[in-house]
Amino acid sequence: MTLSRPPHAPSVSLSDQIAAAIDWWREAGVDHDFADAARDWLAGREPAATALQEDRSQPPAFVPPAPPPVEVPRIGGDPAGWPQDLAAFAAWWLAEPALDGGLVHARVPPRGPKNAELMVLVDHPEAGDSDVLLSGEQGRLLGAILAALGLTADRAYIASALPRHMPHPDWAALRAGKLADLLLHHIALAEPKRLIVFSPHVSSLLGHDPANSPDPARQFYHVGAQIPALAAPGLDSLMARPRGKAAMWRALLDWQGA
Repeated sequence: MTLSRPPHAPSVSLSDQIAAAIDWWREAGVDHDFADAARDWLAGREPAATALQEDRSQPPAFVPPAPPPVEVPRIGGDPAGWPQDLAAFAAWWLAEPALDGGLVHARVPPRGPKNAELMVLVDHPEAGDSDVLLSGEQGRLLGAILAALGLTADRAYIASALPRHMPHPDWAALRAGKLADLLLHHIALAEPKRLIVFSPHVSSLLGHDPANSPDPARQFYHVGAQIPALAAPGLDSLMARPRGKAAMWRALLDWQGA
């Protein structure tokens, strides 16, 4: 039996035949052209095309610029305006706005004579001080220490690094504000024969390295070239730690004999 196209079947164009073949293979699940040999699709590209490909890569991560440095106001203002004698300094200490960010209330002045046998420097007044610096429990402890050294209160010059009671001073900001310069100026005006600093923070500002050491000699240093100084714990710390009083007494004995 011979099969032939019906005599009146419509003619099919070549493009229709190709489309029908593609449809047949697509229905069979083949929709891509595969070859066993690998082909380099990027071969022969122009340099401009390669540059365009590089331009489409991820841009570098954005790094914000560093903020400008913050200028910390100098504590006490311009040193050229600081008083040049001790009596004027005490009055300036109570009234100068630049000492404490513009605040002038609750300040307590230093007390004692110039050229004292001993200058005592603490971090700040006691909470209850008003007219007299160290008028509470810390003052009583200091009085006992002075008596043990054979000194009366009127032979010591007693001062604070800060003009008013501050429970939690920002010592980093105080250092940045050059509080040390003001303290050195105050000590130079007082001209004491010796200096005890009852505060590791303040003695650090004055050049002492507060490294922990059982050796009392490590607590001795000089302020300037001529004033022997002793770095001591704060008076409040001595009251809270009775053992610290014994260590303080040994350091005082060694210091007096030095």
